[in-house]
Amino acid sequence: MEFAILAAGEGSRLANEGWATPKPLVTLNGIPLLQRLINIFEANKARKIHVIINAYSLTVAEFIKNIRGNVPINLVVKTTESSLHSFFELLPHIEGPKVCLTTVDTVFNPREFSQYITAFTGDEKTDALMASTSFVDDEKPLFIQTAAEHRITGFFDYKAPNCSMVSGGIYCLKRTVFPIVVQAVNNGVSRMRNLQRIFVEEGLALKAYPFSKILDIDHVKDIAAAEHWLQPKPTDP
Repeated sequence: MEFAILAAGEGSRLANEGWATPKPLVTLNGIPLLQRLINIFEANKARKIHVIINAYSLTVAEFIKNIRGNVPINLVVKTTESSLHSFFELLPHIEGPKVCLTTVDTVFNPREFSQYITAFTGDEKTDALMASTSFVDDEKPLFIQTAAEHRITGFFDYKAPNCSMVSGGIYCLKRTVFPIVVQAVNNGVSRMRNLQRIFVEEGLALKAYPFSKILDIDHVKDIAAAEHWLQPKPTDP
């Protein structure tokens, strides 16, 4: 399966708080966010990894070019106006029938992620499997409305009925959704959350996959919180 990392944002909130390191290179326990994702994707048998960064991220581009891993990395340099537009720019480069897409600042448990990937690759009936969590960390969470067996029936900016989880910013998608992405961008749609609402309107088979916790690195305080959470616990094997 192919994997994709959206890293074309400016990281303005971190910069405004005095953090000079570009967000993709922010380290958690010594490992840059970008490298951490690449390591996890490699461990999940990635065939190719696509990364999109903005045209101003020269240090990030150099970092990627110097990675010596076992999986090909396709770097796309393009300044985009939203994560949806970043995904749109990656579409022509994705060759396979399935892709797992995530923003660069998304932090999750690697074992849960592996279970998530296994669930998606073994499910031929679902068009999109959305990572979700009951842990609300985002400043503007996207609430997921679900029915039986975690089937998604709606996305809301507020806690509507049957919304026990929020979007985690990780999306496992089949190629069947690509034409909808293209049409949405051509119609002036912006933001991934609005694309997900269109998926519901189009009647796609959407399911939520629950993670115990998913964190975003938006502020300096989030870095320490994520590092603490990722530290091995006494109960870990």
